[in-house]
Amino acid sequence: MSQTRDGLSDGDHLQRLFQEDHAYVFTLIHKFNKPVDPLAPYSGRRDIIVISDEAHRTQYGRLAINMRAALPNAHYIGFTGTPLFKDDEITKRLFGDYVSTYDFQRAVDDQATVPLYYDNRGDKLGLAKPDLNQRIAEVLEQTDLDPDQERKVRRLLGQNYRVFTSKQRLDRLARDFVWHYTAQWEAGKAMLVCLDKVTAVRMVDLVQHHWQQRIRKAQAAVKAAPDEQEQVYRERQLKWLRETEIAVVISEEQNEVALFREYGLDIVPHRAKIKTGYETADGKRIDIDLAFKDPDHPFRVAIVCAMWLTGFDVPSLANLYLDKPLKAHTLMQAIARANRVFEGKDNGLIVDYCGVLAALREALATFAIRPDAGSGEGTVDPVRPPERLVAALDEALGEVRAFLAGRGFDLDAIIRTEGFARVAAIEQAKEAINENDESRKRFELLAEAVARKYRACINLSELPRYRLDEAAVNIVYKALQEDVLDPDVAPIMAKLQPVIDAAVAPAVEGEIYDITPIVRRVREEDGGRGPYDISKIDFERLRQEFAKRANKRTEVQTLKAAIDRRVQQMIAQNPGRADYQQRFQEIIDAYNREKDRPTIEATFEALLRFLADLDEEARRGVREGLSEEHLAVFDMLVEGKELTKAERERVKQVARELLDALKAEKLRIERWAEKEATKAEVRTFINEWLWSDQRGLPLSYTQPEVENRAERVFTFVFARYGGGRVAVGM
Repeated sequence: MSQTRDGLSDGDHLQRLFQEDHAYVFTLIHKFNKPVDPLAPYSGRRDIIVISDEAHRTQYGRLAINMRAALPNAHYIGFTGTPLFKDDEITKRLFGDYVSTYDFQRAVDDQATVPLYYDNRGDKLGLAKPDLNQRIAEVLEQTDLDPDQERKVRRLLGQNYRVFTSKQRLDRLARDFVWHYTAQWEAGKAMLVCLDKVTAVRMVDLVQHHWQQRIRKAQAAVKAAPDEQEQVYRERQLKWLRETEIAVVISEEQNEVALFREYGLDIVPHRAKIKTGYETADGKRIDIDLAFKDPDHPFRVAIVCAMWLTGFDVPSLANLYLDKPLKAHTLMQAIARANRVFEGKDNGLIVDYCGVLAALREALATFAIRPDAGSGEGTVDPVRPPERLVAALDEALGEVRAFLAGRGFDLDAIIRTEGFARVAAIEQAKEAINENDESRKRFELLAEAVARKYRACINLSELPRYRLDEAAVNIVYKALQEDVLDPDVAPIMAKLQPVIDAAVAPAVEGEIYDITPIVRRVREEDGGRGPYDISKIDFERLRQEFAKRANKRTEVQTLKAAIDRRVQQMIAQNPGRADYQQRFQEIIDAYNREKDRPTIEATFEALLRFLADLDEEARRGVREGLSEEHLAVFDMLVEGKELTKAERERVKQVARELLDALKAEKLRIERWAEKEATKAEVRTFINEWLWSDQRGLPLSYTQPEVENRAERVFTFVFARYGGGRVAVGM
């Protein structure tokens, strides 16, 4: 394999490569920058295969002519998502007929992309002028415009340009964009495509103006919230509005400051933002393109005219707003910005302000025909009408209703009730859902699908008739999440306390038991308090008492989720506790295999016993006289080793002193885990410490045992302190 050197002028080097014996040559077509004598090609071999990626644009000009003259007997294969069909089907003429095609529908079926939906807001708002848009699109399609040509296009369009970019039209568009996008504020990032650079900069100022008005409306909405739950939702939306960054992204050109000044615009602050990007929380900077690709970054609205329309994938981009007349392959590449797969993204939305529907249909007829479609039949339309969104929401709600009905619950029991009756209905729904882990997960997936599809319809007039159904599903979903949000097991056990009370024997008056602090009850009798020992629980009676509970499944699921989080926390502190994860999983697997009442009650009993063991383990460090950090190192050092009492005390001292010394010296080095040299220093430090006669492990440890434990300690330190910043006394 050989690769050309950098530099577009190095055609001589490319020529030499073809005259040498190389199995593969990777190059840019720009390397074919020299006219080729037909009598002296680079190679006349017939076994050369040229594979071209993005087989359009440069494949049809002077460089391509040079390439084919240089390799006259080569075979050509081209890859492209947008072949050109102008006049004489130029892509097929140069590369031959199709070997394989992959259309929009197959990509959706394969879940390689998400479906696209189309909303023609230009017609609704009176912004689209079909004849004008067609003329503009034809001019733009003539060539890829450089800065001088952009000015030429403005002159060619004349009055048409002034109509399309009038202040009144752009202001109406900016206002609609802000209200449309913020209405579906949880749907993903957005890109607004404008006619040219000047219009893009004008639009960013107009959008910012209307965005501030939207914030003021949101502030008033928070104050007017009818209840606490709605207030929390509106405050979250207000926070999103305030955090959102809006930026214009356009290429740089010569004398652009003067050019934009002619239109009363200042490009300097926008150019600075494009060049420097955004500051991160730790004081560093992130490039503007990486900020937009980051789904968690508040840069959510990009206003562009040509940049980022092709070859720039942002999976979280769900909303593409078009106010630039586009045609053919350029239009197809643009709409594909919104169809990338992303977690929680159900579809992409194309909002059309300039009436590209006719051009879209023409492009689809060209680019989206299946291989067996024949003459126009079987065309696959990747852009679906909004009515399909409503149908998808209706279907998703139907699946939720069917799921609940199959478990004996009617969603209307929540919709048609209020007060205590609704609370009871929600508990019944949770009990039906919590049959096991699989059923709970199934409902959560169905409910999340309803939420996504509901957000996708938020600007449609049909939405109100689904409001109550969606709200009911959301209430149940949130109730399930609230059951497991608190990582502390104590509040959950408090709810189960009556069951434990009925199954536990009281302590002798005044006697204090060393009990698990979770499974206990503080009894008030004659003004005194008496704790109860876990060992005093009559588990047979506990099983009988628990059988009387109405919401057994929900209580087991909630307790299980809380214990799971506690197990994960304890293992993160000390990897030596991994066997607790295995024991816990065995309990859950047994529960999921069976669904009868005895299994549910036995699982509750097993979880309580396991919880008591967890608490006992959590207190082990105190009994050993070690902190959680020191205990983790101690466990690694003693595992599998028979020790005397004196040797165990020696290992405790080693664990304390070694970790403290590491944190005081080696782990203070900035980003030590990112450099091989500093990582090696830490590894050597651990080895030498454990081998030391004065401060290391007892002499009963063999060389392999010491080396094994040194590597385990290094792995623990690397995983826990790999950020390289350790606080004193941590």
